[in-house]
Amino acid sequence: MRITVTGSSGFIGGALVAHLRAAGHDVRTLVRRPPVAAGEVHWDPMAGEVDRAALAGTEAVVHLAGAGVGDHRWTPAYKQEILRSRTEGTRTLVTALGALDPPPRVLVCASAVGVYGDRGDETLTEDSPAGTGFLAGVVTAWEAEAARATADGIRVVSARSGLVMAPHGGAFGRMLTLTRLGAGGPVGGGRQWWSWITLPDEVAALAFLLGAEELAGPVNLTTPAPQRQADVSRAIGRAMHRPSVLPAPGFAVRAVLGEFAGEILASQRVLPARLAAAGFEFRHPDLDAAVAWLTAPAGAHD
Repeated sequence: MRITVTGSSGFIGGALVAHLRAAGHDVRTLVRRPPVAAGEVHWDPMAGEVDRAALAGTEAVVHLAGAGVGDHRWTPAYKQEILRSRTEGTRTLVTALGALDPPPRVLVCASAVGVYGDRGDETLTEDSPAGTGFLAGVVTAWEAEAARATADGIRVVSARSGLVMAPHGGAFGRMLTLTRLGAGGPVGGGRQWWSWITLPDEVAALAFLLGAEELAGPVNLTTPAPQRQADVSRAIGRAMHRPSVLPAPGFAVRAVLGEFAGEILASQRVLPARLAAAGFEFRHPDLDAAVAWLTAPAGAHD
């Protein structure tokens, strides 16, 4: 299958491209800089520019590009960048895909469980309504832009990822560093639910969605067994033989991270109802299996 991927320089995108190529797919990657390698296609998402000729024959698309939500403090300017990079970038891509003849069969667009907001102990599935807050608003607008592709006969899936568990990159990469220093204890009260997914399962799920023709609309990419944040911290500490009792109080997290702290401290007990119903099998379905993979010696990850 000829597959186009955006956001391939990120830790999820890089792993996905490697996975798809290993499976024998013809993968093209959209890049903002001038193309230098085979399969690279230039685009400028904010300017609405895509090399459409180079996309000819695309059968499927995975759209992962967007400004990192945890990369910078949330100033008003950076919040606008978070929103625009997703809505305008997706608009540029959808317009280009609709102009192809024929258009691709499927667009899997990155999304996030942040759409549900802070929901306490409530169990959340794809049928749950959106919550409130900045990220919930961003995701709602983001998914609406992706859904425009359905007008061109493209099946659209919004992949609502939880916290992606990986030894390098993302929230868990930082968490491992803190745990090695003996500071990997509960964040805030530690009772908030964390819905996570390991990087291998995230990549496998994204690839699964490309061929799961019965799936469209929002699909949660999270473990079937979410845990409270304190339990996640303790499990990682045990696996690394490091203490995990020193807490990071909520006020301290807010002082360091500003408004983004609200997302770290939020409780989201999300289940992958649609993914499970479609028959997807998790490699790391529970916390023990996930942490064993996460904390394995360097070189043991695949």
